[in-house]
Formats: sequence, C-alpha cells, structure tokens
Amino acid sequence: MRFDGRSNGELRDIELETGYQPNPEGSVLVRWGETRVLCSVSVDYKVPSFMSGQGTGWITAEYSMLPGSGNRRVRRERNGLKGRTMEIQRLIGRSLRQTVDLHRMGERTFVVDCDVLVADGGTRMASVVGGAVALRLAIKRQLVEGKMKEDPFRGYVGGLGVGMVKGEIMLDLCYEEDSMASVDMNIVAFENGEIVEFQATAEEGTVPMETLLEMGRVSTEAIREVIFPLQREASGE
Repeated sequence: MRFDGRSNGELRDIELETGYQPNPEGSVLVRWGETRVLCSVSVDYKVPSFMSGQGTGWITAEYSMLPGSGNRRVRRERNGLKGRTMEIQRLIGRSLRQTVDLHRMGERTFVVDCDVLVADGGTRMASVVGGAVALRLAIKRQLVEGKMKEDPFRGYVGGLGVGMVKGEIMLDLCYEEDSMASVDMNIVAFENGEIVEFQATAEEGTVPMETLLEMGRVSTEAIREVIFPLQREASGE
C-alpha cells in the first residue's frame, strides 16, 4: 500500500488553474497532489545575441523553490544558481522549446518562470506540464492581440515521474516514496508519443534495461491518457 492509498499506476490529483496572475501573458497554478507550482510566461521582444537577425524566436525557463516550499526553509540562491536548479530549468526550457516552431515566432523570447510554492515530489514535471499550458495561453494572447501573425504552436509536452520502490514500479512518486526509490526516472513526451527527455538513475546498484523500458512505457501511457487531456482542457482546446 502506498503512502496515500493509491495503486501503483495511479497519479495524484492534478488541477491546472489558468489566469492565476493577471499580468503575465499566461499563467497557471499547478496543484499536483500536495505539490504547488506557479508557472507564468512573459514576453521579451528580443532574442539572445547569438540569434539576433535570424528571425527566430526563443524559449527559456527559470525555476526556483520558494523559502517555505519545503519542510525546512529553502535558502534563496542569491549568489548564483545551484547545479540542481540549473539542471532543472534547462530541462524545462529544452522540453518547452519542442512545443513550438521557433522559426515562426519572430524575434521574441518567451520566458517561463516556474516557482515552487509547495514541494512534495515531482516539481520539475509539474513545471513542464504547467509551463506548456502557460506558454500556449501566452501564444494565444499574442495572436488575439495581433502581436503574432501565425501560430507557431506544434503540440503539448507532458512529463511524469516514475520510480522503483521496494521492487515495484510506481507512477508519480510523492516525497516519501521518492526518498525510498531504488530507481528514479523522469519522462517528458511529445503529443505524438515521441520522447523529449528520458532521465533515469539507479540509486542502489544497477537496473536491467527491460525494467527501464517498462517504466518508460507505463509513464508515457499515463501522460497520453491523463496529462495531455488535462492540458488541452485547461487551454480551452
């Protein structure tokens, strides 16, 4: 029996509340079990210098855990980002860039901010899922206001964590389960079923390839059946 009574293949309750902040182009409050992540998208009408003059847009992400998000105060990263933070926000940015055709964006940058309000496992995947919806809303707003001439959106990306706990594959680990997992994996998939990101770590010894493939299979199936419909509904599509 899992900590919260779920079956091994069952996800926590997920809610995507759009328009949580009035000022950004798009915003989503992700409620994923006890985890809470606020995703917002702002637009900067320029691109990194190495892309200037090419007519191509860019998407970047920033991620942070607020001081009260954990069971102990999380210190603000005032003197430079920690390696974990940099790795997570790069993952988010790489994933969200798959949702658009950058060549159809024009020279603008969508900045996706993901702030963790409450951390109970799965914050990076919640950031990807909520960030994709916030980005879609931002693009729609740009189109409605006439600031973009064509829709560059290609489709959603969804993410999910999965782990091996006491010899069993479990989807969507909460914090207690994550701390016990012998294998920890994060999967990001595109709507056509292809993989965007596949991260797996064996915490205790080694793991057979067949096990990793099965973990990936059940994760992508859950993303297709649960995550994508939630994203499309939240975006009004």
